[in-house]
Amino acid sequence: MRKYLTFFKINFKAGFQYRIAALAGVVTQFFWGFMYLLLYKAFYEANPNSLPMEFSQLSSYIWLMQGLIMLMFVWFWDYELFALIENGNIAYELTRPVDIYKMWFSKILSARLSRSIMRLIPIVLVASFLPEPFNLSLPTDIAHLLLFVLSLALGVSVLIAFCLIIYASAFYMISAYGMRMYVSIIADFLAGGILPLAFWPGTFRTIAELLPFSSIMNVPFMLYVGGIQLNRLPYYMGLQIFWLITLVLIGRYMFAKSITKVVVQGG
Repeated sequence: MRKYLTFFKINFKAGFQYRIAALAGVVTQFFWGFMYLLLYKAFYEANPNSLPMEFSQLSSYIWLMQGLIMLMFVWFWDYELFALIENGNIAYELTRPVDIYKMWFSKILSARLSRSIMRLIPIVLVASFLPEPFNLSLPTDIAHLLLFVLSLALGVSVLIAFCLIIYASAFYMISAYGMRMYVSIIADFLAGGILPLAFWPGTFRTIAELLPFSSIMNVPFMLYVGGIQLNRLPYYMGLQIFWLITLVLIGRYMFAKSITKVVVQGG
């Protein structure tokens, strides 16, 4: 376990080198956050009693989404890992006396965490002091906050386990560019990253909540804003745990099968 923590620390520190990119990202996320809020505000004024979330809940959801965009969205890929597979340098990774699945899991997690922290802190600070109902508000009690942190950790783990399946799929392709694009769009949409699942029609929402993508973002964010009652929490967190175990098993199987058959040309 110590060697994987070392990989985590190295990549975590490396992520803090991108301070200028993080600053530009904060400005961008504020722009998108305000744009979303103004857009939804128009809908709320036109239909004040027919929408599934209070506007204050939606505001918190949007600011969480903007602050954690590098942590919770599928589209933040590690292109270096795809390059290792495509150019054959994966051979160097395979010579390391480590479990490649665990190593890549720690690298992806550390990269996402380090770049998220630099964006999250200023967004949370500023959004918390905005006038109501446009601000980021705290959960109703400390229990919801602690459960949110636990659910968020499960959601991030589900996301990384899913991404590792996509990385493993790249072993069977000449280029994974097209797959990355389609997967990013579909996964982030089904996770509630474009339109919260609470706004979806009943049948489509029920189906989407059963998919692994809902466990990534929808569950922790809705828990934070009070959209999930505590008596329903075991069901939703049970789904998160189920999908985490399932995706990890699938990913490990794909890596084990791919590595035994990989052929590196040249050298």
